[in-house]
Amino acid sequence: MITGERTAAYINSLDRGNTELLNQIEREAKRACVPIIRQEMQSFLKTLLAVKKPKAILEVGTAVGFSALLMCEYGPQDMRLTTIEKYEKRIPVAKENFRRAGREEQITFLEGDAAEILHGLTGSFDFIFMDAAKGQYIHFLPDVLRLLEPGGILVSDNVLQDGDVLESRFAVERRNRTIHSRMREYLYMLTHHPQLSTSVLPLGDGVTLSVKLEEGEEQEGERDSIWKSAEESRSF
Repeated sequence: MITGERTAAYINSLDRGNTELLNQIEREAKRACVPIIRQEMQSFLKTLLAVKKPKAILEVGTAVGFSALLMCEYGPQDMRLTTIEKYEKRIPVAKENFRRAGREEQITFLEGDAAEILHGLTGSFDFIFMDAAKGQYIHFLPDVLRLLEPGGILVSDNVLQDGDVLESRFAVERRNRTIHSRMREYLYMLTHHPQLSTSVLPLGDGVTLSVKLEEGEEQEGERDSIWKSAEESRSF
């Protein structure tokens, strides 16, 4: 497998870039030390949007709104996007960025704890982007699967945790062991769940691409034991 900083730098040099406003928001986020999706992830998302042409996107983890605005810019014009953010200091910045982009009518911005908001959401989405607290992905998954329509795409970012997820839990710092255990369980769930077909890609800090199978296409699997394993992981 060809990976590494030189490979990523060369691939990123081929990218056609974004709009000036997106570039400006990205620069502002970096100056404020706010993590946003990496350049290779931006290109990947734009390609997925061109293929899927989603009509309803759910984003878990808004930050300052960069990825939401990128998806609005490069998705279908009639697409609607719902995004969730808990961190109070970032909420007004995201709101201002949505205003700057003229996307306030297209974006539904939900403020608060994602676990609670997801549990109360109804309807369905054909594209879900997970980029929130990594140790919470496993907790979000039941509601995310409920909300994802058959044939819909789930993209989860930062799943390899700078390579830590590859290591034994005893090889990572003690303060990171809970996140490590939960992320490994999340990856197992995505790749073994009978309703999903998932690929784990070494793109950026790791990304998973999952498709929810149509009714009748579900893979054979021990659904109950998979969810039981997820429950056990929460006590780690």
